[in-house]
Amino acid sequence: MSDGSNIRNYPWENFHGPNLGYVMEQYDLYKSDPDSVDIELKEIFDNWGSPSIQTKQSSSAGNDSISADKMKQIAEAVKLVTNIRRYGHLNASIYPFEDTTEKNEFLRLEEYDLTEEDLKDIPVHLLCEDAPAHVTNGLEAYQYLKEVYKSSIAFEFSHVHNYEEKTWLVKMVESGNIFKRLSTEKRRSILKRLTEVEGFEQFLHRTFVGQKRFSIEGLDMLVPILDELISRSVKAGSETINIGMAHRGRLNVLAHVLGKPYEIIFSEFQHAPNKELVPSEGSIGINYGWSGDVKYHLGANKQIKEQSEVRAKVTLANNPSHLEFIDPIVEGYTRAAQENRTEKGYPKQNVNEAMAILIHGDAAFPGEGIVAETLNLNKLTGYQTGGTIHIIANNMIGFTTESRDSRSTKYASDLAKGYEIPIIHVNADDPEACIAAVYIAMEYREKFKSDFLIDLIGYRRFGHNEMDEPSMTQPKLYEKVRKHPTVREIYGKALENEGVLKTEDIEKINNEVQTALTEAYKKVPDKKSVEISREIKLPEFINSGLPELKTAVSKDDLLKLNQELVTWPENFNVFSKLKRILEKRAKSFSEEGKVEWALGEALAFASILKDGTPIRLSGQDSQRGTFAQRHIVLHDVDNGEFYSPLHQLSNANASFAVHNSPLSEGSVIGFEYGYNVFAPETLVLWEAQYGDFANAAQVFFDQFIAAGRAKWGQKSGLVMLLPHGFEGQGPEHSSGRLERFLQLAAEDSWQVANLTSASQYFHILRRQADLLKREEVRPLVIMTPKSLLRNPLTVSDINELCEGEFKPIIEQPGLGTSPEKVKRLVLCSGKIAIDLTDKLNSMDENLDWVHMLRVEELYPFPKEIITSIMERLTSLEEIVWVQEEPQNMGAWTFYDAKLREVAPNGIPVKYIGRRRRQSPAEGDPNIHKKDQERIVTETLTWNN
Repeated sequence: MSDGSNIRNYPWENFHGPNLGYVMEQYDLYKSDPDSVDIELKEIFDNWGSPSIQTKQSSSAGNDSISADKMKQIAEAVKLVTNIRRYGHLNASIYPFEDTTEKNEFLRLEEYDLTEEDLKDIPVHLLCEDAPAHVTNGLEAYQYLKEVYKSSIAFEFSHVHNYEEKTWLVKMVESGNIFKRLSTEKRRSILKRLTEVEGFEQFLHRTFVGQKRFSIEGLDMLVPILDELISRSVKAGSETINIGMAHRGRLNVLAHVLGKPYEIIFSEFQHAPNKELVPSEGSIGINYGWSGDVKYHLGANKQIKEQSEVRAKVTLANNPSHLEFIDPIVEGYTRAAQENRTEKGYPKQNVNEAMAILIHGDAAFPGEGIVAETLNLNKLTGYQTGGTIHIIANNMIGFTTESRDSRSTKYASDLAKGYEIPIIHVNADDPEACIAAVYIAMEYREKFKSDFLIDLIGYRRFGHNEMDEPSMTQPKLYEKVRKHPTVREIYGKALENEGVLKTEDIEKINNEVQTALTEAYKKVPDKKSVEISREIKLPEFINSGLPELKTAVSKDDLLKLNQELVTWPENFNVFSKLKRILEKRAKSFSEEGKVEWALGEALAFASILKDGTPIRLSGQDSQRGTFAQRHIVLHDVDNGEFYSPLHQLSNANASFAVHNSPLSEGSVIGFEYGYNVFAPETLVLWEAQYGDFANAAQVFFDQFIAAGRAKWGQKSGLVMLLPHGFEGQGPEHSSGRLERFLQLAAEDSWQVANLTSASQYFHILRRQADLLKREEVRPLVIMTPKSLLRNPLTVSDINELCEGEFKPIIEQPGLGTSPEKVKRLVLCSGKIAIDLTDKLNSMDENLDWVHMLRVEELYPFPKEIITSIMERLTSLEEIVWVQEEPQNMGAWTFYDAKLREVAPNGIPVKYIGRRRRQSPAEGDPNIHKKDQERIVTETLTWNN
């Protein structure tokens, strides 16, 4: 054992603050197992048992002798205050209905073998380094920390691993910096806002009896919190603030945070036409499409002006009842607002430009997986937004489910601990504690550019909606709720007791609010005087087709772009095998004029960038490509640095971003959709690793991408790339679930394509980029190939890129040359068309009895083109739809009725393909091959 000479004059300054906390934690381990700690600490702890240790104490000159007992007292005192910091939230007064008098004394001194006299002798800085000046000894430090950590605002920071962040957070709390005394004016304004919030809800309650509104009551402080967050964000330089929330409290947020006029909201309850009530200039009214949505799903925009100049824009995102699925969309909005896309390379991001606020439900936050997926984006290069402020609107109940049945954790917020997000729990009945929570949240975001969570704990005054009777399922709770005063009453009484306001002042505020509500209601047309139209009027561009667009690129431009795509710095060492592939690809193009799939895509991207349209592409392997086909980001084999030729194109004046995404379909597709909605000039593409993986994002397809424009007028040109094709690799690597996208197709909801050549892919991407500037833009779903990526039958000639255009229908070359002899018209799409072509190329017999159409664009249905072709086929006896998907999947269920509609009189429409099945594809490659051969053979055999 060491003689301890190395510690007898150990500097006492090294044993205080967080360092001392660490030493004490190690001391606990030492007591149970002396060999479990580092040798240096073991030597120190061994000598704590000595009669005395000479230490240098910072508070005195020279050396003092400190006994082992005293050292133990110090160690236990440090352990005590460390536990107060770590567990103080368990004794905090954060629940509105909790009787604090019933709580046991928290972390009593005797549990640590300490007395008040023991603590008095311990220097303050050893226990609370940042204590205010009035705290003069260890006992006062202990008492001060207990008050700080068990008040109506509680802190959970111990899960934050970053030392600087944790130290800063502790300092902010223990120095008292967040508990600033609010000015009289500020306190009056909070009371006025609470009066507006409560008055609005009560007015709706008595005026529109029994109608759903999902009131905010019990969490009224949410509105002043949002006011404060927005105000501080704008002062910090934000020009955009994006808010995502579910329907609880949404109407109140629309009215008071977004400034949506009361009369507009009242008219929605009255079922009266309300567009004419919206001011024509700077409208913040309903974001209607043509079918609309219920009032508590609608979003709004608000401009914050200073001296008639717009300082910032606040957006509340439209959101259906899928609660948390708005989260990644708002993150996408925010990232788009932060980026400058006007220069080549990755777009330059300034996180101070925009901020996201996400309001969660206490049951939804731990219950819906999309929350965890979104939290995971917090620190990722391609998705981080410099810190989101999360608020859990915690009413301690989900629909009728109590917390004990909705989560396996103590707090609704515990999920955030896994992402090291600081958490504050605050009692919604304490307005000034809520404002303190906002202060530290905003200071933290500004300093560390990271997420912060406020758990606003209140209650729900009524049932899930105002038609529910909550006492049926929570009788005891609602007995308390009915007796509990509102936060407006509580705060008003506190201000009155402190002499800040008089009774008549409070009454005056209340009367002003009620008068404003009554006057607004008078503007709403009487329900009986309004005629409701029975028809939904569609915009002119719906079902009118796409405009003619020039998508061809000159041969000279393509050759130049091709050369730039295989140019990289001399000292950049590309993987040798990849280098050969890229050079061969470029040579084949320049010498033979051949364009394979990946090159067609790269040329499309390059030409779009040259035209000035920014591009953002993301997916789980998008830089390389799932099938090692893309390679638009190259990696140096010697140092791992990366380089993209698309970042160095000559004369390009738009950014190109490509990000490998996390293993999450939902949050990423939501993020990209949000990015595209907020930056509509950008070609945004999301790529599934395999088409079936899009299943995990189905809510976004159903509720947002396909229907967002009809519901909210929310325009999108998002491109979704879904690898699709039956290769004998099993069900999950086969189907992109084409049938689902066609089922959702109506009113020009989107385009659905299944392409068979590089030129077609080139042209449809360029067409989509051009459409971004037009009213007719709509999302684009492409069933992209897998084995066809390298199939020679998908290779295009350069002339098809520089002279052609996208073709919704391609007539099979070599067939249909004698239209009067054609008896069978075959229609198919995607990979099966290539399989049939391959078979046709190997056949010698006369096939003038058959003609084949490749349906490249499945929706919108190319009715006119198909009809005109059918009119040429005067001897037609049958129309056959061929697909490799099972009969209850793929395009057949959609095209059956469409083809019968356009078929000449008496001509039957038949199906060739796999039978109806549960699973999309076989798991056995041999069975797959046999079935595929049957489909091809049956299609090209005439038995009549």
